[in-house]
Amino acid sequence: MAINVDTVYKTVLLILNKEQRGYMTPDEFNKTATQVQLDIFEQYFDDLNQQLRVGQTSASYADRVVDVDEKIAVFKVRGSCISLGNGVFKLPVSYNGTSTNGTAVYKLGVVTYNNPDIGENVEIERLTSKQFYENQRSDLTRSSKNFPTYVYENETETNRKTITVSPSTISSGVVADFIRKPNDVVWNYSVGSLGQYVYNSSGSKQIELHPSEQVNVILKILLYSGIIVRDPQIVQAAASEIQQNEINQKS
Repeated sequence: MAINVDTVYKTVLLILNKEQRGYMTPDEFNKTATQVQLDIFEQYFDDLNQQLRVGQTSASYADRVVDVDEKIAVFKVRGSCISLGNGVFKLPVSYNGTSTNGTAVYKLGVVTYNNPDIGENVEIERLTSKQFYENQRSDLTRSSKNFPTYVYENETETNRKTITVSPSTISSGVVADFIRKPNDVVWNYSVGSLGQYVYNSSGSKQIELHPSEQVNVILKILLYSGIIVRDPQIVQAAASEIQQNEINQKS
C-alpha cells in the first residue's frame, strides 16, 4: 500500500507546465518528495496525540485515532538487536529481512528476550537511566533473566542507538518492535533518444504513505517547487490548499 511515485511526479509536472511555472528535475523531485514524505510521517504522531485527547465517534470508518494509526501501521516492524557484549545491544539495522543504512529505528516499542530457560519470550522492561543504574547497585532489585530490564541510550556523536540489558549475561535473542523511518523516494529514470527523462520502475522507490495522502503529497511538493522555481504564486496557492485540507481533517 503506497502512492505511485510516477503518478505524483507527472502530476506535479503537469500542473507546473500548464501554469508555465518552470520545471522540476527528477533529482529535485526525489529530494523534495523525500522531505515531504518525512514531514507528513512525523506529523502523524502529533495528530495521534491530539486525537487521543478528544472524544471519538463510534462509527468505525470515522474514528480518527484508528485512521491515524492505520497510516502509521505500515512502518511498524520488528528486528533483531545486535550484541556488542556486556549486555549492550545495537538496535536493529534491518527489518523483515530488509537492510538499511545505519539504524532503522525511529521510535522504539516493545523489546523482548527469548529466554531459553523457560522457552518463552519475556518482555524486557524499559527503565530510566536513574532507575536502571540504581537497580544495578541493589541486590534486592537487581534484574533476573525472568524479569530483565534495559536502558535506552543514543550516542549523538556516533549516531549509534543502543540498549543496555540487565542481567548482562543475556547475550542473544533480543528482539525489538519499532517504528521505522520511511525510505527515501526515488523516481528512477533513463535518458531517451531526445534527451528526455524516461521513467524506470526498476530502482524506483514508491512514496510509502497511505494512498489517502496523495493529494496532500502533491500539494506539499508544489509548495516546495514554488520555492525552487522562485514563484511566490505557487507557494501561496499550495499553502492555501494545504491549510484548508488540514482544517477539514481536524474540524
